[in-house]
Amino acid sequence: MTTHKPGTEYDVIIAGGGTAACIVAGRLAKADPNLSILIVERGTNNLNDPNVVNPSRYLTHLTPNSKTTILYKGNKSEALNGRSPLVPSGGILGGGSSVNFTMYTRAAGADFDSWKTEGWDAKSLIPYARKLETYHLDHPDVDKSVHGHDGPINVSFGSYSAKRIQDDFMAGAAAIGLPEITDLQDFTSVDGISRYLRYVSPDGKRQDTAHRYVHPLMASGEYPNLHLLLESKVSRVIFEGNRAVGVEWVPNPDYQPLTNLTRSEPSIIRARKLVVVSSGALGTPSVLERSGVGNAELLKKLDIPVVADVPGVGEEYQDHNLIFYTYKTSLKPGETLDDLHRGQLDFEEAIKTKNPILGWNGVDIAAKFRPTEEEVAQLGEEFQEHWNRDFKEQKTRPLMLLAIVSSYLGDYKTLPEEQEDGPHQYISIGMYTGYPYARGDIHITSKDPKAAPSFNTGFFSNNVDVTKQIWAYKKQREIFRRVNSVTGEVASGHPSFPEGSKAGLRKSREVAEGFNSLEERKKLPPIEYTKEDDKAIEDYLRSNIETTWHSIGTCKMAPKEKGGVVDKNLNVYGTVGLKICDISIAPENVSANTNNTALIIGEKGADIITRELGLLN
Repeated sequence: MTTHKPGTEYDVIIAGGGTAACIVAGRLAKADPNLSILIVERGTNNLNDPNVVNPSRYLTHLTPNSKTTILYKGNKSEALNGRSPLVPSGGILGGGSSVNFTMYTRAAGADFDSWKTEGWDAKSLIPYARKLETYHLDHPDVDKSVHGHDGPINVSFGSYSAKRIQDDFMAGAAAIGLPEITDLQDFTSVDGISRYLRYVSPDGKRQDTAHRYVHPLMASGEYPNLHLLLESKVSRVIFEGNRAVGVEWVPNPDYQPLTNLTRSEPSIIRARKLVVVSSGALGTPSVLERSGVGNAELLKKLDIPVVADVPGVGEEYQDHNLIFYTYKTSLKPGETLDDLHRGQLDFEEAIKTKNPILGWNGVDIAAKFRPTEEEVAQLGEEFQEHWNRDFKEQKTRPLMLLAIVSSYLGDYKTLPEEQEDGPHQYISIGMYTGYPYARGDIHITSKDPKAAPSFNTGFFSNNVDVTKQIWAYKKQREIFRRVNSVTGEVASGHPSFPEGSKAGLRKSREVAEGFNSLEERKKLPPIEYTKEDDKAIEDYLRSNIETTWHSIGTCKMAPKEKGGVVDKNLNVYGTVGLKICDISIAPENVSANTNNTALIIGEKGADIITRELGLLN
């Protein structure tokens, strides 16, 4: 539903239609319906797309031929055993909020304080975290003052949960000292496991920012100056001197017919007041560099006229780093998403019958946790040095995050278990780092927008990040040995240990009759690991660690002399009339899935722009 008409000028042009972009557009439109606003999005409209609005369908966005995500291919890395990692990013209206796993996680308040930017500390940002949400959990252990109750984004358990087995998981965690915490998202709680809410309405619909901030306004007919240009890629910002006056765009060839008559000639749209780049941590740096904003040495090599020499553009890339381990279970169909994912439960039929399982993301349990001091002492001097500096006294910072997904997340045809004795129900446990030390970068290789960028993910370039994951593998294994519904470890989803190792895979339940009490679970002796076992875990990690889809930091908000790209008001250094509003501005990482931080950035950015334009809130 493109509503842009050729030749039209706008007050504000937003280059990119992702999570933060839709918030900015919606908030500005409500502040002044007479303000003309255009969102330029490279992907399709997500309006009422069944694979978007139904949270259970997130895996459809991660297929190799998906057009709802943008695949960025990283350069080969020895730290990853010679692999070239792939990092998907949202490629549809609503961006990551339209395609993510819908897990509701919020950063520690200390994370925002670490940004060291006026107006972006925890005290300043928590009101925006409240403003954006309507929180549906009514529980005596929840501090209602840290949650919002009348915002656009519904936060609930959705329309479906597999409640029977949650207590089983909780008991396994409690047996190794990980207690249940009702609300891990209160900006301070850590070192516990929780029953997770989701960015899903009580009736089971995904709460992406396009559906919550943009589509209702456009459907109302009361905001005729809010417009979309879809399936169109912004190639660069247009400047007069150093003032941004518009954008150049080309039709996205992914949506054009493959004939000799197809043309992709660039067009220009002018902006009277402001251009906001909101193309994500992997897209925004390329738009800037093609526009002449970036490291002057790189731009000159590519014959791009320099508008502003800002060396920080494309630097400081971060991601949380994720790996999944898989377990076979005794769960029943309907207690996992496996039947839907393997096609036994027909999606179209489920829609017709309004099956509530479509409103489930399969993630009922997750955790934020830290090692004990005894464990820290066993993890080597290099790790201890980092721990003492960054974690020991910062007690609200988790070392690792954990999410239990009630499904297998790969190709079922590759599982021997499936071929030998029929379909099973699985769980996959995702382990991801809270604050990776690795840093990467992304830069254009040509002024041609079709040319792929040079992308170094940096994954595992710091050995401490590997140490964290080795510790986490052992920790999660101890939990799931103590869960009655877990019947064995799936070989393809675990390291291959040396023959005869005491750490070898458990192919069947260790306590055949199951545990009858928490005390029985506690008594199970821990698995013993040798140095050779640790090497096997490390090799598996280097061969399999991947993105958590949490790309941040490539246009960070910091002083220019410290590698910054934008100031506290999101202005790009050396330019006028140009701002960035997306997750690329985050100067330091957060101990949570990054969607909530992107939402907060969108709300804060909208507030900054509203005030600068002299509009009433």
